[in-house]
Amino acid sequence: MSDKPPQIVLIRPAPAEAALHLSPALLAVASPILLLLGWEAVVRLEWLDSRFFPAPSDVLVALWQMLLAGVLLEHSFWTVQRVLIGFVLGAVPGALLGLVMGLSPWIRAFLKPAIAAVYPIPKVALLPLIMMIFGLGEPSKWVIVGIAVFFQLLLSTLAGVLNIDRIYLDVARNLNATRLQAYASVALPGALPTIFAGCQLGLGMALIVVVIAENFGTSAGLGYLVWRSWQVFEVTDMYVGLMMIALLGYLFQLAMGWLERRLLRWKPAATAMKGTP
Repeated sequence: MSDKPPQIVLIRPAPAEAALHLSPALLAVASPILLLLGWEAVVRLEWLDSRFFPAPSDVLVALWQMLLAGVLLEHSFWTVQRVLIGFVLGAVPGALLGLVMGLSPWIRAFLKPAIAAVYPIPKVALLPLIMMIFGLGEPSKWVIVGIAVFFQLLLSTLAGVLNIDRIYLDVARNLNATRLQAYASVALPGALPTIFAGCQLGLGMALIVVVIAENFGTSAGLGYLVWRSWQVFEVTDMYVGLMMIALLGYLFQLAMGWLERRLLRWKPAATAMKGTP
């Protein structure tokens, strides 16, 4: 046997692997920047028709001008307001009904066929009926958003409650917990991860629906901005509206991810991926 002490070999990650491990936020920012640079290049090289695909630099200039004029902030304010009001109107009853259906087999069996039949209907297809009932004003925008969010939260909450280990519900039953206590101490905490997943899906759906709803009976909002710009062929302004819609969607996801990490500190995924929304 050799008398030499064993040598410890340190294996260093490759530069690409180290960058992937150390800079997830940098990579997340790099992908849209590279996309915009590629878009700029193909437009400047006239591989794309700038009448329909203006260069990102031109869109950014128009965006800055609309910010200075206050027009873009006004349109964004109305869109965000409609999304948030409609989200609350749909998320609260959706989550509550999901908890009830998850803990009550009788209510679940009674309501599940109706929900399964209504859920596939495109929510935008209900907009004419909603406008006939609630008019062309703000309530119709809130209601259509609320309906879209309601089903997202209902199904995600129901799935979360059904996936709770039965032993926790049995313990609550053996301790003679009331139904309200079972909701508050078992069903709601156990379903929170899927509820937050439903909230993220619901916010995205709310933004999609409200942009479509803003094409009717309104004179403000990002959806109205996109539609009006298309009508008068102001393509650059249309892309400004689309860019702001994308930015709002990303900010909504960031906000929901931040809230989830604060409220679900016990969830490993909520704290392990701090660089993601």
